[in-house]
Amino acid sequence: MLLNEELKPIVEYVCLGVSLLGLLIRVYTVGYTPRNTSGRNTTEGQIADVLNQTGIYSIMRNPLYVGNFLMWFGIVLLTCNVWFIVSFILFYLLYYERIVYAEEDFLKQKFGETYKAWAVNTPVALPKLNGFVPPNASFNWRKVFRQEKNGLAATFVIFLMLDVSRSWYFASSDYNSVYLYGSLVSCVLYLILKTLKYNTKVLAD
Repeated sequence: MLLNEELKPIVEYVCLGVSLLGLLIRVYTVGYTPRNTSGRNTTEGQIADVLNQTGIYSIMRNPLYVGNFLMWFGIVLLTCNVWFIVSFILFYLLYYERIVYAEEDFLKQKFGETYKAWAVNTPVALPKLNGFVPPNASFNWRKVFRQEKNGLAATFVIFLMLDVSRSWYFASSDYNSVYLYGSLVSCVLYLILKTLKYNTKVLAD
């Protein structure tokens, strides 16, 4: 579906905002989640010494998957293709439903009644509007920079690629400067963080 030129910038920034909201949810979740707590997958399998019940986990059970969904949903919305949007939603739900089921089955077996009591009062994905419990850990910026360093760059680069593709298709040179400069800045930041992670101990806990 082609956008009216007056609506196009508004729709583009709404889509970008949705994706950045998803990234923000991931940053908040990762920053306040201690090591070896519920929901952490590794090459050895599930790790969970403690069940997350505070912070964002006090209002929803799967904030990282919600964050992932919003990051991709903003990109998909940019196509303005209703069938593609619906197909993405269905695919995402089907794909992650099995993953969530396996993870929650693991937590149920490990934490028993504690997990069941938390799950009964905490929605799977749609956050409840009350009952927020402040995080019991301080925000860990080092962990965020280590684990989420590529999210911002990937978001802006994908938006830029879609914008450039659209411009080429319509033989236009009207590129979105926000996507362009956002990609440049975020990619430089990514390279700096990647260098710090693998060549220094600045981002180590």
